[in-house]
Amino acid sequence: MKNLVSVAVLVASMVLLTGCPKPKAEPPAPQPETTAPTGADTSGANAEDADAAGPSGELLSKRIVYFDFDRADIRADSQSVVAAHAAYLAKNPAQKVRLEGHADERGSREYNIGLGERRGQAVRRAMLLQGVAEAQLTTVSYGEERPAVAGSDEQAYAMNRRVEIVYVK
Repeated sequence: MKNLVSVAVLVASMVLLTGCPKPKAEPPAPQPETTAPTGADTSGANAEDADAAGPSGELLSKRIVYFDFDRADIRADSQSVVAAHAAYLAKNPAQKVRLEGHADERGSREYNIGLGERRGQAVRRAMLLQGVAEAQLTTVSYGEERPAVAGSDEQAYAMNRRVEIVYVK
């Protein structure tokens, strides 16, 4: 009977010890700087995701990738932001992000949904090429439905043509 109790205690101890994850250390933030359009909010955090986990650091705190008019290729000034997030995600395979594609108000609703999707997929492809696992990425397109800035001028349009990188739990 004593042996049975000892075995049960040993098994219970092993289950408890293997179920405790080790804390992960945050990687150091990359050093290069990029620029965003004037007055842009680069946090990329929606109100419902305000408590979502995510990395910190100069480039990693920038969560918006901007695009030129009617284009879905990543601009040169956003390449380092995408690369920084891809490196972080590749080192942290349990972390997931949602890539939210957006467009300005010009064009039909359907066209802008498609354009937002192409933009999200462009960022997704770039991250996959840099070692991020497919399971870590999801994309969604909001088209023109969720503008970052209200207005019908070039400055507002420039800030609305974007993909937001949103870290999810």
